[in-house]
Amino acid sequence: MTEHYGWLLVWGTFVGLDLASAAQIMIARPFVAGTVAGMILGDPLAGGTVGMVLELFALDVLPVGVARYPDYGVGAVAAAAAAAGSPGALGTGLAVCVGLVVAYLGEIGIRLLRGANTRDVRRHREQLDAGRLQTVWGLHLRGLLRDVARSMALTLIGLALAVAVYLWPPVTRTGAVLVTLVLIGASIGAATSGVLQAVGRHAVLRWFALGLVLGSLFVVIVQISRVKLFQVLGPRIQLSLPPQGHVDLHHDGFLR
Repeated sequence: MTEHYGWLLVWGTFVGLDLASAAQIMIARPFVAGTVAGMILGDPLAGGTVGMVLELFALDVLPVGVARYPDYGVGAVAAAAAAAGSPGALGTGLAVCVGLVVAYLGEIGIRLLRGANTRDVRRHREQLDAGRLQTVWGLHLRGLLRDVARSMALTLIGLALAVAVYLWPPVTRTGAVLVTLVLIGASIGAATSGVLQAVGRHAVLRWFALGLVLGSLFVVIVQISRVKLFQVLGPRIQLSLPPQGHVDLHHDGFLR
């Protein structure tokens, strides 16, 4: 799959820029970044899965102002590269680990970027006080180019880690499944903490609880409906099959 890594490098760079420096059209959200990366690699399910787990971690942070936050978008791109082609839970946990490492390296890079931009502004303070528009444009352009370099370097590091984990997994099959379960639990905990901090503990919290209950009921109703539909249609489809047909309904993608 490394033949597609050039496109992943381009995608990861755009994702890193979207976080704060340019566009901000939400492609830096881990679920979006991971799913698109998976599509590039031919495995959108793996990319969407790791992106969804990292999205839960990202719900606990709000990337505004001078807040410190990991770069979960580029992390999701690296995680998708690590998960693509791996069987289910065996690859998800290790891939999310790669994504978290890359995301927190991105946080360090963001702090370094802010420091470089601050020093650049201080060096040109006299021109800024004089109201020189060309100086303002120059500061913005240099800041943007620095973030391009940061995003590209972070994506390269993430892809290198993804290749290393894919070729030399550091845990056994059982360990990989355990890592997956632990990280999914941690992501749910982080998302719950973030949501509770956002909605508060009073009237809005009651609406959140109501939405949670109604959403759970909807999932239960959908699952019951699928079972009933299979019970009704299963025998009919089985009777309509020709005698020589050997179709395993339990492995049919539509009827499963």
